[in-house]
Amino acid sequence: MILKLLVVGPLESNCYIVGDEATKEGVIIDPADEAGNILSSVAELGLTIRSIILTHGHPDHIAALKEVKKATGAEIMVHKDDAGYPEQGALALAFGFNCPAPPPPDKLLSDGDSVDVGGLHFTVIHTPGHTPGGICLLGHGVLFSGDTLFNYGIGRYDLPGGDYTQLMNSLQARLMALPDETTVYPGHGPKTTIGAERQSNPFLNT
Repeated sequence: MILKLLVVGPLESNCYIVGDEATKEGVIIDPADEAGNILSSVAELGLTIRSIILTHGHPDHIAALKEVKKATGAEIMVHKDDAGYPEQGALALAFGFNCPAPPPPDKLLSDGDSVDVGGLHFTVIHTPGHTPGGICLLGHGVLFSGDTLFNYGIGRYDLPGGDYTQLMNSLQARLMALPDETTVYPGHGPKTTIGAERQSNPFLNT
């Protein structure tokens, strides 16, 4: 599996480029900002991007979506409960940056859906709490957790659509049920593992 991390934008969001080594097909997870940087990395990796997957609709994760969609023609995928992400422009301004109005999604995701990347297969896990339609992607021993779970942290629940009870249920019932060795690639900050978070995350051990 090809996996490249780009830290982009004023809020240092993580954008992931994931590809199948055999077919050179790829996906972009959270085109957060700096479209030129993302697209040049795709070219360096020699990938053809088939899908753009959004872990949620917050503006700091979709600011480059319009340009990346235009350049790649890839299918935009987002959970059905975050399908209204074009309404996030005001939230972007509140955080002090501009988020161009993105194109509408091409495919709405639900819990349990499969996302295929060449010979790679990822399962959608619906993890509401940070946003109503927040998702994680699980496959091949890794979890792309968006803003649900961080290295020794959890996502905010005080923004519009956030819900603490839902977030904690997503974390405890869904993510903490995964194997300890699962590598977690979050929406911000460094990678971690489910085992490390289960043992030491202060929000999960109160």
